[in-house]
Amino acid sequence: MSNLEKLITQKNFENDYQRGLVSLIFVGNWITSRHQQFFKRYDITMQQYNILRILRGQHPKAASINVLKERMLDKMSDVSRLVERLRKAELIERRSCELDRRAVDVRITAKGLELLSVIDQDISQMNDAFKSLNEKDLSQLNKLLDKMLESYH
Repeated sequence: MSNLEKLITQKNFENDYQRGLVSLIFVGNWITSRHQQFFKRYDITMQQYNILRILRGQHPKAASINVLKERMLDKMSDVSRLVERLRKAELIERRSCELDRRAVDVRITAKGLELLSVIDQDISQMNDAFKSLNEKDLSQLNKLLDKMLESYH
């Protein structure tokens, strides 16, 4: 019996495709849950962290809401709502774009950069999810995931 079968108490799968899909969903949910617990310590969500990282990468330039939407890992996120919460926490600032008043420029603040600096010191704890894999395994996993993403639209 595989680890997956033990964890979800299912004995048989119709085929390897079904088992692979169930495994990916299970592992994805497990990793998401770990990340949610980790970021709760810093009073932010995974999606808010993603926005802060994108803005740090843009720093000192601003990013538009559309740029944030394009680069988000979670494409279902309500970016405007996330940005507003981060603004209220003084982790980012938003201003009307000088070139297009309908657009909004978003920048990370010094407080946002400081928070990311603190998180950076602890984020390696999330690597524990991969502790049973060696470098060769990780390389193979990344290649397989990249191969799967070839069909992503």
